[in-house]
Amino acid sequence: MAAAVYRTSAHLHRTATPQLRRQALAVDAARHGTPDLVLALRPPPGSGPPWWPVWATGSQITTGLRTTIPTTSCVRAVACTVVEGCPVAVTCGDDGAVRVWDLAAGTPVGQPMTGDTGGVQAVACTTVDGRQVAVTGSIDGTVRMWDLTGCAPVGDPMTGHTGGVQAVACTTVDGRQVAVTGSIDGTVRMWDLTGCAPVGDPMTGHTGGVQAVACTTVDGRQVAVTGSIDGTVRMWDLTGCAPVGDPIIDHTGRTGAVSAVACTTVGDRPVAVTGSGTTRFSGSVRVWDLTTRTLIGNPLREPIGRVLTVSCTTLNNRPIAVTGDLKKFVPPAAAADARPEPWALHRQLGQCGCGI
Repeated sequence: MAAAVYRTSAHLHRTATPQLRRQALAVDAARHGTPDLVLALRPPPGSGPPWWPVWATGSQITTGLRTTIPTTSCVRAVACTVVEGCPVAVTCGDDGAVRVWDLAAGTPVGQPMTGDTGGVQAVACTTVDGRQVAVTGSIDGTVRMWDLTGCAPVGDPMTGHTGGVQAVACTTVDGRQVAVTGSIDGTVRMWDLTGCAPVGDPMTGHTGGVQAVACTTVDGRQVAVTGSIDGTVRMWDLTGCAPVGDPIIDHTGRTGAVSAVACTTVGDRPVAVTGSGTTRFSGSVRVWDLTTRTLIGNPLREPIGRVLTVSCTTLNNRPIAVTGDLKKFVPPAAAADARPEPWALHRQLGQCGCGI
């Protein structure tokens, strides 16, 4: 088994530093399902990186990950839900179409849903008036809602953004279903999904395009947390359509634009996990206490690349974040490897990292 683990990333070991080789071997050991080997590779306390793999997978190990659902263009966003008892994925991409896929069969459901005049960059799923819908954001600046049972548009396109819509999240505010969107125009907007109409005025403050949005509850009120190309994280009160406090500024400089945001609860406090990066090969992951709007622990940097996505879940009763980044494992002439990493979110300050 040790030999199989070594061969998985053999291309790396020839040129990587000893620390990076150790970390790559640990990730590959986790991919092979050998926790004892992962533990054996862990460096002595205080001498290694602030993270360590908990779980990992990859197409080199799991042949099922090599099975793809064919599409005609680059896929920009995916969301999952259940429609009439069937687990489905909703995808969108550069061709401007929104597609529904039966995840059990790996086949399309109905016809592609079209109408946008540009690529579709964001999608989220929710329930409106008892039916499952998808809400999408397009590069043409529109927000659309789609009935996932009939694979058909719902109402007219929602307009107001003056730039492409890059992020969508759905939640409930004062008993009504809403979508919150972020745009390259730097604004955050909220939409009533029952009436397909804007709610309140645009929320402004970011000085660059909004690339990520997530919704949660803080101190009993519904809020949205956004990340921007300007390097800031902001929180917005969705009842009053107003900013909450000053922007959280800690992704500026080397770590750059905030391209991913997810919200969860660690212990009894709401937190946001954000990902950033200035180039394809330099990024960080940060955890924020949303009550105090302060950083928890240290940023998680090396050896991750530019962080493109982040999602939160629970593994073995431990809250974790899973990130997708572009990481350069090999010399510049070779291609980059896009890979997921799991991060354990510990409650104590200074202990945000990966652990077994």
